[in-house]
Amino acid sequence: MTTDTPLRTDQRVRQFWTYWAASTTSGLGSAVTAVALPLTAVLVLHASTFEMGLLAAAAYVAWLVIGLPAGAIVRQLPLRGTQITTDLLRAAAIATVPLAWWLDVLTIGQLLGVALVISFADVLFFVANATFLPQVVAREDLQARNSLMSGTHAATQLGGPSLGGVLVQLLGAAPALFVDAASYLGSAALLGRLPAREQPREDRPQPMRDQIREGWRFVVRHPVMNPCMWDATATNFVCGAQLALFAVYLVRVLDAPAGLVGVLLAAEGIGSLAGAAACPAIVRRIGSARACLAGSAVSVVGAFLIPVGTGWPAYVAFALGNIVFAGGVVVLSTTTRTYRQIATPPELLSRVLATVRFVSWGAIPVGGVLAGALGAWLGAREALFVFAAVSVLSPLVLWLSPIRSLRDFPDAV
Repeated sequence: MTTDTPLRTDQRVRQFWTYWAASTTSGLGSAVTAVALPLTAVLVLHASTFEMGLLAAAAYVAWLVIGLPAGAIVRQLPLRGTQITTDLLRAAAIATVPLAWWLDVLTIGQLLGVALVISFADVLFFVANATFLPQVVAREDLQARNSLMSGTHAATQLGGPSLGGVLVQLLGAAPALFVDAASYLGSAALLGRLPAREQPREDRPQPMRDQIREGWRFVVRHPVMNPCMWDATATNFVCGAQLALFAVYLVRVLDAPAGLVGVLLAAEGIGSLAGAAACPAIVRRIGSARACLAGSAVSVVGAFLIPVGTGWPAYVAFALGNIVFAGGVVVLSTTTRTYRQIATPPELLSRVLATVRFVSWGAIPVGGVLAGALGAWLGAREALFVFAAVSVLSPLVLWLSPIRSLRDFPDAV
């Protein structure tokens, strides 16, 4: 017995770091694409503000289409196989952009199509990947591991956009996307080294509609998860608007060159990294529920700071606003994601994760389309201020819920 336990622990640690390496490899490439794809639209195809809104929406619209049944779908599939297949699909889709550019046949329509393919693959990958994590991490380590994953994501958001900006200047916007295609292939190779994981099965499988309904009811009837879901929805609505407006604002309003655009967008990574690093200590000091409340309030301050100023002070304000906004959002998302993984019964986890993402991430394409239309009407700066005002809904939802009276989230309800 004593010789088996260290071996099992050692295997669990190795599996987590392989999982971490796969996620990091994929995330770095995706961060490059977050700069290269919109810059391809702006600099190569001269996309309008409304077209940029459509592009931002296309990247997340799959959450509205298959987000709700995604948990039930993934539950019927092998987790590792789903992760690898979606990695390969995303690699193939993104590689078509530089190829079409080289052949001089690239269009906005193709960019929208590629964004849609990646969007649908992202949905299934996220649900499978998030469901996989608790199977390689002990329950008592989930908060720390989730903070590490958030911190790593922040690091890729810090380095990826800067790298993307440099690659765009050196290679051009479209060729830089080959980096993302290669990252997905690397992620698939690493995931292939992990053992297959079986999900909890029922003796008598439920119809998909019943499975979806069960996950939905669990979330909307939960006194903690339900307000956290709507808080995340308000935040992601604003994030969708920012995705649509940032490239236009930086390039056409502030006249920033591609390299500087990458640096300014990378400021988000600084905030995310700081938020992820501080999150465990914040939770220990003030409690998980209060950390959630604080993170939502801090993000509002950042949203209002982003569109302030002209000239070089505007660059500083944009970077600082991005840092503050991202730091608050990471504290909020890390605490709520950890709670969902701990408090949800294992057989419901994939469906709960899919339900929350369906609602909260479904707001991203809506925010992107509305921001594109509003930006075309009012201007990019003015639209960013409007959506900063909308971000006030995030802390308001939490303050009007039972969470305001809690120090820590309960283990079970």
